[in-house]
Amino acid sequence: MNGAKAEAVVIGASAGATEALSAILPLLPADYALPVMIVVHVPPDRKSVLAELLQAKCRLEVHEAADKEPIGRGTAYFAPPDYHLLVERNKCLSLSNDDPVFYSRPSIDVLFESAADAYGPSLIGIVLTGANQDAAKGLRAVVEAGGTAIVQSPEGAYASAMPEAAIAECPGARVLSLSEIAAYLQEIEKA
Repeated sequence: MNGAKAEAVVIGASAGATEALSAILPLLPADYALPVMIVVHVPPDRKSVLAELLQAKCRLEVHEAADKEPIGRGTAYFAPPDYHLLVERNKCLSLSNDDPVFYSRPSIDVLFESAADAYGPSLIGIVLTGANQDAAKGLRAVVEAGGTAIVQSPEGAYASAMPEAAIAECPGARVLSLSEIAAYLQEIEKA
């Protein structure tokens, strides 16, 4: 960590996201001290069952984010299909149907950039498996705000393009396996 006490976690994933998130989120306790905001690239034209699927495996609360919802501890918020998820400076979530970024809405970059503005050095940004460039610029925004950058090791990722792009954009990021990311999130809460 960078010296600032962690206040929030943002996670971005695409191809292979269900497996990657299933290796991390179920290990967090029900009373986890940090909110976790997640963007997964999902088809815009149908309901996502990701939050429901992970809620069945997790001890912490997992649900799709609602517009103007206050951010609380011990909760994982998923961006709903076809909406960007943003963090407001007053620590509320907002949804937007602005143009897609890298053909994606929700966009990981949009979440990470807005969360970096809201949380600054107390933000942890995590980029997991994925097959495009979304997340690289967002993770850079986290770093530029003084936050902590973590990237899933490309060798262990279902799709390595997104982790590789994030590492290229943020060469100082910590590159960890899924089990190491889960352990880090458990430890950082106690710091």
